[in-house]
Amino acid sequence: MSSTTSQPPPEPSIPWQVIDLVANNLDPKTLATAACVSKSWYSTMSSDHRWEHLCISHFPTLQHLRSIASPPLPYHRLYNIASTASKRRQRTPKTPKITLNNLIFIITLNNPKSETISIIRTGTELELDHKPLFRFDFDVRDRTTRKWLKLEVSDETTVTWNIVLRGFEGVFTMMDCKGKGSFISGSDGWFSAELPSSGCCCASSCGTSSGMVSEMRLVIKEEEGGGEGRRTVVGSVNVGVLSVVSWRYVSVDNCLRYLQHFFEPFNSVFI
Repeated sequence: MSSTTSQPPPEPSIPWQVIDLVANNLDPKTLATAACVSKSWYSTMSSDHRWEHLCISHFPTLQHLRSIASPPLPYHRLYNIASTASKRRQRTPKTPKITLNNLIFIITLNNPKSETISIIRTGTELELDHKPLFRFDFDVRDRTTRKWLKLEVSDETTVTWNIVLRGFEGVFTMMDCKGKGSFISGSDGWFSAELPSSGCCCASSCGTSSGMVSEMRLVIKEEEGGGEGRRTVVGSVNVGVLSVVSWRYVSVDNCLRYLQHFFEPFNSVFI
């Protein structure tokens, strides 16, 4: 029995002039496919003069990247890099594995002049607007009697905001501010804290920063009853997360994607 060895398929017997003429009318995807036919086709389909106008017309702002590399990047490779990056930017983010219903909000307010106030709300109790942003309002009232809880406004007020995974399987501290609020006579108190990087590939390139800030606003009101001894107390609490790029509140989904990185060991529950 004679042994046979596999031979590479012969190159298509098409005149080079015809190949070159056809290549001038091919779109980038077809050009890249044709370059895989053979070595000579690769040389023809990948030449710089064929891809230069494609790069300039589709990605003109990336022209400078070619000259930075040493040796200069071939135009077909530059086009591939730019095209891949563009598709990734347009990719729809994955749906978060956790929902608001999986979370519990715990807010604690304290200062030396008043009793500590704790606000505990489950995600099912939170109301979303027509554009679901990660921003929520809470009344400072007893849930049983519906009477206002009194926390006198003071520069010594401290605030803590924790988000707990249902069943207390995980907890993440959004804010723990001591004496950092800004109270001006007759106005509300504001607290903010920079959130740490989640450590994932979508995290900010700034290292330890997430590019987001948690915010808490203590809305003040005058204590009922009036008179000379009336006090200024906290009437409601607003919390949210803002982007440091736009200084607008981030969406619920974006914040949930961020939070789930800190609850990662427990994500299998929701898969």
